[in-house]
Amino acid sequence: MAKFSEKLGYALGDAAAGGITWKVMSIAFPLFFTNIFGLTVADTATLMLVARLFDVVTDPLMGALADRTQSRWGTYRPWLIFGAIPLGVVFALLLHTPELGPVGKRIYAYSLYLLMMAVYTAVNVPYGSLLGVMTADDNEKNQFSSYRMVGAYAMGFITLLSFPYLQKMVGGSAAHQYSVLGVILGALAALGTLACGLLTKERLKPVRAEKFSFKPFADLFRNKPWIYLTLIGICTNFFNGFRYAVAGYLLEYCLHGDVTISGLIINYTVFMTFGEVTCMIFGGLSPAFTKWAGSKKRAFRIAALICAATSVGFFFIPMDPKYIWLMIAMVILTSVGIGLYSPLLWSMYADVADYATEKNGTSSTGLIFSSGTMSQKFGSAISGALVALLLGVAGFVSGTDPATGQTVVTITNEASVCQMIWNLFSIFPAIIALIIVLLLHLYPIKK
Repeated sequence: MAKFSEKLGYALGDAAAGGITWKVMSIAFPLFFTNIFGLTVADTATLMLVARLFDVVTDPLMGALADRTQSRWGTYRPWLIFGAIPLGVVFALLLHTPELGPVGKRIYAYSLYLLMMAVYTAVNVPYGSLLGVMTADDNEKNQFSSYRMVGAYAMGFITLLSFPYLQKMVGGSAAHQYSVLGVILGALAALGTLACGLLTKERLKPVRAEKFSFKPFADLFRNKPWIYLTLIGICTNFFNGFRYAVAGYLLEYCLHGDVTISGLIINYTVFMTFGEVTCMIFGGLSPAFTKWAGSKKRAFRIAALICAATSVGFFFIPMDPKYIWLMIAMVILTSVGIGLYSPLLWSMYADVADYATEKNGTSSTGLIFSSGTMSQKFGSAISGALVALLLGVAGFVSGTDPATGQTVVTITNEASVCQMIWNLFSIFPAIIALIIVLLLHLYPIKK
């Protein structure tokens, strides 16, 4: 039976990766790159697409490499211990806006973003794989997975809620604020990752293949549960990706800037914070909800239907700041569904890894879990790129003035841009949630 300190340590791993680095990359980066850093909409879309699709290749390779790692710290933990500092440093550099022209900024952004994806993969794939070797007990796997989600959402809540107040405290230009916050958040991410590597234990020994081969990769595509779960994982990140990527634009253009109520600054990070705390609460309730539902599959399906219904509900809210609390209420209700299904996804990857080991005779835990992070990045890549491209089609134009180096944003069709933003936050996610329900119907493992 694992101690509380180990469960807390495992939670800190996703507090660092999911609650800080990935949360900021998902929510703040699209708006940061177009409105502060000074990339064009096309450059931003291409950056997010190319850099994250790069991970579609590197994630499985990292999984296979992690599965074959042997050290005094175990199989997966050394990647967290020694990858913690690079993760924090590269993240901080990525939020810095250099004094360069359009071409220089493009090169800087692409280079750092690719490097960030590589470092994130080197840390997060082994982190996910840890769940498969810390315990053989299915109920305890659910507990670890639940702790993981609570850690991610709790830190996401802290990060997003504090963001506008930290910006105000730092002062200066928006570029300066993001640069300083990058250093602070990067240091916290490094500490959380290191603590996870030091506090967790690997109790199970992976059944290793004797030498490297491409057979495990081929086996994946004969593994029906893996195929459906990977598609489900991609869709969950489509769902989150559209909402996170467009939230900044929603506050900026549909509601005409931050909304201040009784001293509370509701900017785009605070707007999504209400969802984070809801996800944290219902992520903790997910094991009990799953037990009530009778299976992970049925619990996931109910949660996805909640997400579909509430996303449609958001569409019908008037696009007016005076309805901000109604919007927040709908974000909270949507996050009930997200919180309930998020721990289930990773627990189901552990089921798929067990299925693969039983079927093939050797462990491919790292490879299986790497597909989880791969689907996370693939879903976020496509949704983030689509958000930028569709905003461009609707009439949003951004870039850097070659003469002054200043960021320039122009809206050629305000009504069209606002409606596109609204749809990307509501109707697009609703459609994705219904696709998840269909895929769950086809998923064959009935645990």
